[in-house]
This record gives sequence, structure tokens and C-alpha cells, in this order.
Amino acid sequence: MKKLFSAERKALYLRALMLAVPMMIQNGITNAVGLVDSIMVGSQGTESTAAVSMSGQLIFVFNLAIFGALSGPGIFGAQYFGNNDIEGVRKTFRIKIWAAVVCVIAGICAFLFFGDFFIGLYLKGESQDIDPALALNLARSYLNIMLIGFGPFALTQVYSSTLRENNESTMPMIAGICGVVADIFLNWVLIFGRFGLPAMGVKGAAIATVISRCIEFAVIVVWSHLKRKRFVFLQGIYKTLLVESKVTIPVLKKSVPILINEFLWSAGIITTNQLLSQRSFAVVPALGISASLCNLLNVVFVAMGSAVGIVIGQMLGAGETKGIRKKASSLMWFTAFLAIGLSAVLITVAPFFPKFYDVVDDVKYMATAFITMTAFFFPLQGFLNAQYFTIRSGGKTFITFLADSGFTWAISVFSVFMLIRFTNLNVYQVYAIYLALDLLKVVFGAIMIRTGIWITNLVKDVGKDVSENHQEVDATEDADANAWIKG
Repeated sequence: MKKLFSAERKALYLRALMLAVPMMIQNGITNAVGLVDSIMVGSQGTESTAAVSMSGQLIFVFNLAIFGALSGPGIFGAQYFGNNDIEGVRKTFRIKIWAAVVCVIAGICAFLFFGDFFIGLYLKGESQDIDPALALNLARSYLNIMLIGFGPFALTQVYSSTLRENNESTMPMIAGICGVVADIFLNWVLIFGRFGLPAMGVKGAAIATVISRCIEFAVIVVWSHLKRKRFVFLQGIYKTLLVESKVTIPVLKKSVPILINEFLWSAGIITTNQLLSQRSFAVVPALGISASLCNLLNVVFVAMGSAVGIVIGQMLGAGETKGIRKKASSLMWFTAFLAIGLSAVLITVAPFFPKFYDVVDDVKYMATAFITMTAFFFPLQGFLNAQYFTIRSGGKTFITFLADSGFTWAISVFSVFMLIRFTNLNVYQVYAIYLALDLLKVVFGAIMIRTGIWITNLVKDVGKDVSENHQEVDATEDADANAWIKG
């Protein structure tokens, strides 16, 4: 404990927290709005709650695909920043735009043509108190409206992630706050029908979310470009969107495994939820209620994981590798330590929170159980998040692919399938086993951390190539670059 909280380690934690806290606030507010939305929709009945939960899990796959597509360039972006290479940051930003566009087109096409099929996978369980056909219709209308917001959401993530890699996490937070304030107000107006507008229920919730995402996008884009002298990589950013192959290919080699990983991991999560719903359709709204509360608190260790990845990535890019394994381990344990307090809060609130929803008693009881079980594994999840981003910061994306989505499908999903198909265990026992399996993932990650195989400077050689093609940065940009680097 003395080593964990030594003066040197406290400085390291402060560095990570400086990045993480604005992300915690932004994501916390966003998830708080999601919580309010969930309660507002929950007042419309069990079917409405189930509809938003089903659609939300599908959109969750898209969101994580965006996250994965931008994370690969982000690894290079953080190291370029640590190496004081502005042109490298600029080019990773352009690669992110292309990745976001591809994901948006693919996501819209997938849900337009196969949305009903994906939603229908959740409707195989039985429940006497819930109308599956009504839930399907509501989920379809909600999902189709949400597709409009895919573009603004993806481009917001391009700007936000790049700003964070450049040590600016406050403005993405402010943009997020603007979006969520709009979302709360518009949800109240459109769901319940205020100011003479008709009550639109689930459709109103979707429209409010789309508008709020457009507002968040507008705020962050306008502010970022007004601050071009500070964020020099934005100067001339749209002169071209082309990036030479000697930069693109190394980035893609690291990015594709992350994208596939995030897609398969998120698909594994919703497949697990679908398997659990075969015990009872009540699992669908119950998991939705549980997620709305748990996601409000897990922003702490999720943001810390992202911050750990950025901090370690900047160290690697700057060549600061002495003692980096111990520093990474300390950040992991510190993240797990923070998650212990969150567990206590969840366990305390679990019996009361589902009562805010106008759902049947079976759903309330099930939601309480899911919240409580999830709370016990929060410290483990916190440790895992920091561990995952540490390994990935050095570009070892194939290893994280095996440890994350490979593990999810080969161990977690397979185990749940076997337990549901061939045992009489109830849904609570199966869910507890599913959560406990992550202990195996921690062991694998610990071995990888100890070997030091992830300690890699990805931009050392690429940075040399980029510096040879720096003619497009004029004298004004050079002066701004010097101020940016010193800052």
C-alpha cells in the first residue's frame, strides 16, 4: 500500500485523473441523462422499457464499433503527441474521419435491412405479462429514428478522442453537457407532450436523442476550429483527406484488430443477453434497468481505463519506458480501488432503484438481482479496463483481440450457451457464473503485462517519414506549433 500511494505514484494518478475526471463528468452526465430517459420511457410501460432496451443493445454494438475504429488511429495519435509530431496527429485525425464514415454507412445499412431480425432474437422467451409484438413495433420505430443520429455521433467522437489525445478533455465534456441538457428537456417535451406537442412516447425519446447529438457535434466542432492556434493539427485539416500509405498502412494494421475486437465483443454481450432472455422475456427489460444504473457509475473506471491508455501511450511515444510496467500496474490497482466505493453504492441502491419503473414485479425483482451481482464485480472490471488499455497502448492489438473478444466468444458466450441449453440453473446462477469468468481474463492480462511485450514505440520510425513531408506547414503554423509543444 505504501508503494501504491507513494509520492511518485500520486503524481502519476493525478496525471491520469486530470484526463479522466472530465471524461467521468461528461460520461456521467450522459449516462445520467440515459438514466432519466430510461425512467421516463419506463413510465410508459414494460413494453416501452423492453423496446428501448433491445434497440439500445443493438446501438451499443454500433457505438463500440465507432470506438474501435477510432482507437487504432488514437493509439498512434497519443504517441505522436508524446513525440511532439503535429503532422502525425493531423494524419491520424484524417484516418479517423474515413473510419467513422465507413462505420456509419455500414451501421445504417445493417439496421435498415436487418433490424427486425436482430430485435426478433430477443423475443424467444416467454412472459405472461408482456406483449412481445408491441415491444417489437416500438423497438423498430425507435431504432429507425436513431439511425439519423449515427453521423453526428461518429464525427463527435472523432473530434473528442483527438482532443483528449492532445491533453484536452474539458471541451468534449462541455459539449457533452450541452447535448445532455438538451436531451433531458426534449425528452420531457416529446415523450409526454408539452407546449402543445403530442405525446410521442418511445418515438419522442429517439427524436430527442438525435437532436441532442447534433447539438453536441455543433458545439465541439465550432469551438475546436475557433481554437486552431492552440490545436495546430486542425490548421489546414480539410485541405485534403488523403493520407499516404506509409502512414495509413501501419495504422490500419493496428486498427483493424481493434475494430473487429470491439464489434465481436459487443456482439458477444448482446448474444449473451439474448441467451439469458430465453429463460424469460422479463430478462430484457430487467437488464435494461440494471444497465441504466450500472452505466451511471462505471464511467469512473471506464474513463480511468481510457486515461491510462493515453498516459502510457504518451510515455511510450516519448521513450519514457523506465519503470513503465510498475507504473502501469499501479494505475490498474488504483482503478480497481476506486471501483470498490462504486460497488458499495450500487449494492445500497439496488433494492430501491427498479421501483421508479412502471414494470411488472418480476422485472423489478430481476433487475435488483442483476444490479447487485454486477456491483460485486466492479473492482474486477475496473482492473480489467486499465489492463486492457495498457496492453493496447503499445499497439498489441492482436493480443487484446484474443483476450477480449476471443475470450468473450470462446469462454463466456459458449459457457452461457451450454448452461442455458443443458442445465436447469436459473438465470441468476448463470449470470453470476458469466460475471465470474472474467477472473480468467485478468490472469491472462497479468501475464502479458509482466512480460513487457506491449512496451513498443510505434511512431519512432513512422515519425521520421512524416517529418520529411512537412512542407505544408507554413511559418505561422510553425510558430503555433512551438507554443503548442511547450504548452
